[in-house]
Amino acid sequence: MFKRFLPELRERSLATRRPASLFDLMEDFWKAPFEGFPNLPMRDTAYPAVDLSEDDKEITVKAELPGLEAKDVELSLENNVLFIKGEKKFEGEEKKENYHRIERSYGSFVRSVPLPREVKSEKVKARFDKGVLTVSLPKAEKTTTRTIAIE
Repeated sequence: MFKRFLPELRERSLATRRPASLFDLMEDFWKAPFEGFPNLPMRDTAYPAVDLSEDDKEITVKAELPGLEAKDVELSLENNVLFIKGEKKFEGEEKKENYHRIERSYGSFVRSVPLPREVKSEKVKARFDKGVLTVSLPKAEKTTTRTIAIE
């Protein structure tokens, strides 16, 4: 009986940023069941999944964002941390579907990716292809360590 109401209830709770039903509480629990156990290694899963790599010239961040387009994602760089923000909207326009299970996640997300080195923020480039966001961040020149004599 309630299967047809699940998408609408979830949409309402996301809009108000509060659980609107027991379904929302269970949904949050199943998405992050180990939230109360900070020492478990599997607790650190985040969305979107990212790969961070580095070579001599640049740092590359690749993020999986299936179902999104470039216009749905916002990038910013602050204090050597790359922020990936966006929103995946629920595609609930088809009223004929009778949902039995909803596992795909919807709603706003923010992912922060600490970078291992300083980068040239004015030369950062990003491209979006087949649901994968690739951000190329050229490394800043190494700062030289200098010994200062105390007088």
